[in-house]
Amino acid sequence: MSSNTSYTDCGNTVCIIGGGPGGLCMARALKRQGLNYEQFERHSDFGGVWDLDNPGTPMYESAHFISSRDLSGFLDYPMPKHFPDYPSNRQILEYLRSFALAFGLYDKVRFNTPVERVDKDQDDRWIVTLHNGERRRYMALVCATGCNWDPNMPEIKGHFSGEIRHSVTYRHPDEFKGKRVMIVGAGNSGADIACDAAANADKAFISLRRGYHFIPKHLFGLPADEVSEKGPQLPMWLTRLIFGSILRMVNGNLTRFGLPKPDHKLFESHPLLNSQLLHYLQHGDIQARPDISHFDADQVVFQDGTREHLDLVLYATGYKWSCRYATDYFEWKGGRPHMYLSIFSRQHHNLFGIGYLETNSSAYKLFDNEAHLIACYLADQLKRPRMAQEFQTLINEDEPDLSGGIQFVKSQRHEVYLEVHALKKHMRRLRQRMGWNELEAGYFNPVRSQQDYVMQPLSRAS
Repeated sequence: MSSNTSYTDCGNTVCIIGGGPGGLCMARALKRQGLNYEQFERHSDFGGVWDLDNPGTPMYESAHFISSRDLSGFLDYPMPKHFPDYPSNRQILEYLRSFALAFGLYDKVRFNTPVERVDKDQDDRWIVTLHNGERRRYMALVCATGCNWDPNMPEIKGHFSGEIRHSVTYRHPDEFKGKRVMIVGAGNSGADIACDAAANADKAFISLRRGYHFIPKHLFGLPADEVSEKGPQLPMWLTRLIFGSILRMVNGNLTRFGLPKPDHKLFESHPLLNSQLLHYLQHGDIQARPDISHFDADQVVFQDGTREHLDLVLYATGYKWSCRYATDYFEWKGGRPHMYLSIFSRQHHNLFGIGYLETNSSAYKLFDNEAHLIACYLADQLKRPRMAQEFQTLINEDEPDLSGGIQFVKSQRHEVYLEVHALKKHMRRLRQRMGWNELEAGYFNPVRSQQDYVMQPLSRAS
């Protein structure tokens, strides 16, 4: 709690911290509800992790969107048809800034303005301290700074005489030339970077702790997520049966490439949406290895006792979810903030998070849904206090099952994992119960600028 009263009181204004995709969705949702807000972004423009020039970003030159173009755009602002099925990082950055222009979101943001800390006062208002010492008091606080900034580095016994880095430092495939390289970890970014190593390193390896189900980026000539999303919504057992049969026909038994057999059913953990890594494994350009046991000089010793001489070990082992300016105000469970629907703090009034969830879906439309719920709830606090109190009761007491019948892998990553269809159904029920607008085509048109912005490709210096 903060007792210092030397601040600027911003009344019923909402504070948004972060100018990435989640922060942009939140700004547009508040604008649509007619609520006043201020937004702070530590970097010089919108884009978040998608801006390669943003200090600390995990982005790399070869990165592409993991969900497809037509399913990934914001409501009322689809990605342009000239984008490929899986847009590049530069195209996503171009799209985000065009979105901000189209909805007039540059008007209320302060760039180059990091937030040092936040404090809650005795009136449940939020005091935000900026890097220059300025303090401002708000009705509500939305943390939209994402969770891919604090690299997770495992501790491995022994000493390695080569180079050890985390993938957050990786930018370009040329970094692998002339080296014997191993990527540790097989998330989607780890698989991507392993492909860069396969094509550029003198020798390339990937170390996997567990096996994964590989889904090709295209099935039947369509992006794989379109095949899943646009088909009929089937029971999970039947979806598993159909997709499992397709994957067995397309991929066969992947253990023949040295990959471990998955220790979980399809969709119980994130599948790898990657065809290229299998291509390189099939051609011997990269080799799979088990989990690391220890280091020994310039060698890596694996759990099965085998060894490899290496120059570079690059950990693609994910990120610790953190919110350094407000860590003490979140309840952390398994390294994840524990909130109602992964959005609403149960402990602190009007503290919200955008993007603090793991799910089997494209993120941007989910961000739209999250931001819409927050904005409607805040609007009710000012216009329909009885309904706002009803929703506050739900925040405190509602415990929906959002697993969709899936028994997710027991791991830190899956502490807040949600099945997207179960989440969307519950959000829809909440909107109906509370009398809030549905998120339908045209909902955000009233706050779109009269001018239609045409996206222009970003220059390399932008």
